[in-house]
Formats: sequence, structure tokens, C-alpha cells
Amino acid sequence: MHPPVDRWLETVAACRDDGFCMAIDVAAVDYSAHPGRTDLPPGVEPERFEVVASLISHASGRRVRLRTQVSEHDPVVPSLFDLFPGTEAMEREAWDLVGVAFEGHPDPTRILLPEDWEGHPLRRDVSMGRIPVQFRDAPTVR
Repeated sequence: MHPPVDRWLETVAACRDDGFCMAIDVAAVDYSAHPGRTDLPPGVEPERFEVVASLISHASGRRVRLRTQVSEHDPVVPSLFDLFPGTEAMEREAWDLVGVAFEGHPDPTRILLPEDWEGHPLRRDVSMGRIPVQFRDAPTVR
């Protein structure tokens, strides 16, 4: 399913109401290195970023993947936290590493990188080079 950002929340809510009781993944993708991509259905305009949510229905065994295109000029989507509280860490990770913000998230802070880290390292326009990364609460690298 490919709802637009302005229908993201209502589409996910409809899936939840249809028995998809668990969000098993929420991730953000930077497609800037793939201009002219053709993996979208007709009528869906590609954007630099995409947010992907995977839901599962335990009762039926069905899964559904929802993908919404997110503008690089306004990389914000509504948070799924109120529908699926388990998405809290997933959305923080997407913000931390890719820079897509989740409007309405209860704790929109970094989860992996130090608070003073500048930028979002999984964006395609970021060259990490040989910058050492010290993840939060990880043992110090010697």
C-alpha cells in the first residue's frame, strides 16, 4: 500500500482496525541515490525519502507493508505511536539515522548516536569517511 503522507495515519489506523494488531517494523529510506526509480505504482510520485511500516495480523497470519513518500524539503510524517506504542524506538531510530521526523512522537530524541551528533549518517549525501562513531552506551573503542 502506498498512502500519501496526509493519509498515512488514517491508512495505518484502518489496517489496525482490520486486524493488523502489531507493527513489526518502521523504517526510513533515503532514495536520493536512485533517481528515476520504477518500483512505485502509477500515480505515486517518488520522493527522496520513504517511510515503510510493516504490520502483521496474528489471527489471520497476514502481513501488510505500507510505504509513504516523504519530501526532502519537509521530511515529517505523523507518528504511529498512538496507534502502536511499540513503534517508539523504531521512529527514533529513523529520525536519528535518516532524519525523517515523526510528528506527535512523545520523545523525539536520538536513540543511537550522541545527542551532540550533527546530521544523520544514513543519508546518501553524508560521507562518513573515517569518522569514528561512538554509539550511546557502547563500550569505548580503544
